[in-house]
Amino acid sequence: MTLAIRDDLRNVAIVAHVDHGKTTLVDAMLRQTGSFGEHSNMGERLMDSGDLEKEKGITILAKNTAISYSGKASDGKTITINVIDTPGHADFGGEVERGLSMVDGVVLLVDASEGPLPQTRFVLRKALEANLPVILLVNKTDRPDARIDEVVEETHDLLLGLASDLADEVPELDIDAILDLPVIYASGRAGAASLNKPENGTLPDNADLEPLFGAIMKYIPAPKYDPEAPLQAHVTNLDASPFLGRLALLRVFNGTIKKGQQVAWVRQNGETQNVKITELLMTKALERFPTESAGPGDIVAVAGIEDITIGETLADPDDVRPLPLIAIDDPAISMTIGINTSPMAGRVKGAKITARLVKDRLDRELIGNVSIKVIPTDRPDAWEVQGRGELALAILVEQMRREGYELTVGKPQVVTKKIDGKLNEPVEDLTIDVPEEFLGSITQLLASRKGRMKNMT
Repeated sequence: MTLAIRDDLRNVAIVAHVDHGKTTLVDAMLRQTGSFGEHSNMGERLMDSGDLEKEKGITILAKNTAISYSGKASDGKTITINVIDTPGHADFGGEVERGLSMVDGVVLLVDASEGPLPQTRFVLRKALEANLPVILLVNKTDRPDARIDEVVEETHDLLLGLASDLADEVPELDIDAILDLPVIYASGRAGAASLNKPENGTLPDNADLEPLFGAIMKYIPAPKYDPEAPLQAHVTNLDASPFLGRLALLRVFNGTIKKGQQVAWVRQNGETQNVKITELLMTKALERFPTESAGPGDIVAVAGIEDITIGETLADPDDVRPLPLIAIDDPAISMTIGINTSPMAGRVKGAKITARLVKDRLDRELIGNVSIKVIPTDRPDAWEVQGRGELALAILVEQMRREGYELTVGKPQVVTKKIDGKLNEPVEDLTIDVPEEFLGSITQLLASRKGRMKNMT
């Protein structure tokens, strides 16, 4: 079977530890490719669209944007680069996994001072599990405390360690290729990147991001597809529109999807149902525009399927070939969320205080947030909500509070499960940076929680 290549397209995810500058870098990529008008005032961190994302300075949902690139490395053609901006928090790991299922390679972004941190390890492991090629981008080279050489070496060590750990799980991993990964030196805020290593604390010797675009063109493979295969499209995310209702974000792997077409919708339980695509939308910069059709490698949004959910497949009704469901890690933390039972309940006009309203809101969260689970308790007005970490649950509670829900919230607890008859709990890797005089106190606190010190520098 000969696979065809879509050489006018690249799908890439930007992964990193929280706050290392992913979203700022994507903003610079959008500006430099003319995705916005020359004089438009777009503000900062355009990809972080939620109020909480802007306030906390973190990315919570995996988002995609499409950049039209026609620079030096494009050979005179216009190349569409679909960029997925993923969260850096392990708490939002469900978003990272979904983001990686849409792409053919990753840009690993590491802070030139802090180096690879625990969350870097988490997202990088996910990328290697999917056997995706990696470009290393050392960001913030102009930080006064930058230590570029050590950071590159630490990242190589991390890659080697992860590749060795995954050798049995992913036998096709090419360790030599992983260690020869291309390195770009950049400052996302300045919108500058270079292949040449700058001095610590200085900007790259090139004024734009052209070296990064060149590396994406060279090292991230174009989408491959079987020209004879029928339609196969994987739902990786959900969104909603006030006019179109539920939108399913999907990547087309084979075949073509058209507006108005009848397709087979393969549900999670294996059932198949014929549905009509009422609207087909494609992303340009940060906006979605209607389109008539989309081919292999394209990332599009479809409307018209009310109950569609993440991990399901849209296929050709005459030749249904479902794609595998997306595997998401189990939750690690749980807490109880219930209605406000205090004497002050309902004093605020318009407050949402009934059990039915709270349950409906939790059910809506399950639609787009695959890493959260809602489990009934022995009380009709309280539910156990499980997530990947305290931050994911705190974000949910804060979003509900801002939407006018009155809640009682229990304390977070660790989710345990039985493996081979023994009770097991999740394990976390911590990196703690403290002055020497507090070392004893920190060690004592961790020991009380069964912590084991791996190394100290």
